[in-house]
Amino acid sequence: MATLEFRNAVGKVYFNGGMTEGGKLIRKSKSYRGIAEGATADNLYKALEQLAQLSEYPFIGAERLETADIMN
Repeated sequence: MATLEFRNAVGKVYFNGGMTEGGKLIRKSKSYRGIAEGATADNLYKALEQLAQLSEYPFIGAERLETADIMN
């Protein structure tokens, strides 16, 4: 049976960068590497939200991107 083995995680913060002439949202992002495997969703969101306050752009959301190896 195959299993997943955690490799790393990245927290990605999204910002509102304004609007295009056509009215579409310009989405900017910043990635933070080295997220702990056991980081809870609440703690990660709070941390990324605090980091987002350092930006000149308004915060619109965040996500966690995780990489894992598939082991046999």
